[in-house]
Amino acid sequence: MSHHHHHHDHGFDSAREGNRKGLLAAFIITLAFMIAEFIGGLVSNSLALLSDSGHMLSDTASLGLSLLAIWFASRPPSPNKTYGYYRFEILAALFNAITLFVITAFIFYEAYKRFVHPPEVASGTMLIIAILGLLSNLLSAWFLMKKGDVKENLNLKSAYLHVLGDTLGSIGAIGASLLIMFFKWYIADPIISVIVGLLILKSAWGILQNSVHILMEGTPDHCNEEEMTERLKEVDGVLEVHDIHIWTITSGMDLFTCHVQIEEERNEQDLLQKLIELLKDEYKIEHSTIQIEKSNLSHPELKV
Repeated sequence: MSHHHHHHDHGFDSAREGNRKGLLAAFIITLAFMIAEFIGGLVSNSLALLSDSGHMLSDTASLGLSLLAIWFASRPPSPNKTYGYYRFEILAALFNAITLFVITAFIFYEAYKRFVHPPEVASGTMLIIAILGLLSNLLSAWFLMKKGDVKENLNLKSAYLHVLGDTLGSIGAIGASLLIMFFKWYIADPIISVIVGLLILKSAWGILQNSVHILMEGTPDHCNEEEMTERLKEVDGVLEVHDIHIWTITSGMDLFTCHVQIEEERNEQDLLQKLIELLKDEYKIEHSTIQIEKSNLSHPELKV
């Protein structure tokens, strides 16, 4: 069996370091604001401040979990965990997505109660808390976007969504408090909460789908198995390509294996080199394992 394996490029490692720095900054900011709100709530006897600090606890926890996942994933592979601990990031993303569903369910439940019995809200206090929360979340979101990869890295994206959900919540709360302040329109509070909840739900569903897809060894979005098979068969000397497997270990790390039948007189190493380079240049796959076969080789029928 012809193997090809080498270490990841500096781009992968530097992106991970950027993700770690962004998460750490956002975690410290959120934690500091949460503690400030909690102390402020105790001093001023404000239930609104205390409940908002409780809400920020979920953000702090999700950012902390994603940070822990990056640290855990950087541990080297062992004889017992030959792929290392990268999948811990995907598990963290899955957990964060599930908690977003739980938070949204709670928002909907609270909104329902307020639709039935709209409470009198202290709009001035609500406005101050919302502005403070917005500043904290915008600062956290800025650090995550500037330092990290919130588009492609699922772990970071899931933490970012918690912060983004809170940012939307703060903007919604500012709008609602102004409507209450000027028009005494108390129903604005639950209406805006439901809109924010639906936006969070849509994003959380995407994270959940992607996490499960990776954990089920699904083919990466940017890879088409049929197209890749045809592309490999176009290489001069290749007769047949079968038993293709493409999967993702963690965001930015895709793996590929296949069997390739070649013409009898061909040099295996030369052909293997071409196939490895094709996969790297056209599909950004740096970890490929290709089994070169000739017509006289037979192996048991493969289950997958």
